[in-house]
Amino acid sequence: MAMEGIAIGWILVIAGFAMLLIEAYNPGFFIAVPGTVLIILGIFSLIVPGIFSSVWIVVIGVVVATLAAGITVWFYGRLTPDGSPVTVSRDTLAGKKGQVIASVVPDGISGKVSIDGVTWSARTEKGMLPAGSRVRVVRSEGVHVIVEEVQDYGAD
Repeated sequence: MAMEGIAIGWILVIAGFAMLLIEAYNPGFFIAVPGTVLIILGIFSLIVPGIFSSVWIVVIGVVVATLAAGITVWFYGRLTPDGSPVTVSRDTLAGKKGQVIASVVPDGISGKVSIDGVTWSARTEKGMLPAGSRVRVVRSEGVHVIVEEVQDYGAD
């Protein structure tokens, strides 16, 4: 019976490590908790080979699972950035200021502007804006933003 407990212990430890490896390669798959529980139960089984024939294995399993789940939720919470994710689309750019990084012309499709560190295709309604010009987004049309030159590059 003691040898069966040791064999079960090693099987649990190996299965637990396999689950942790899967979690490492697929974060968010949430098998870190059962993997941790299997490792700890396997270690208990190796230390006390007859533990699976007693009621204590259930108590230990529940306590370990609860602690592992709590620690994992806390850990994943610490990994995520504070606040809500910021979504930027061409429709939210009206009024934003940026800089031309590739000449912008009225009817061209090769103009590029950088706004808040993101590059956007741009065109202007009149005149050519050379690289380095300061611009403000007027509106968006299709896949382009329409920009105009500004002299004041202050806060939005």
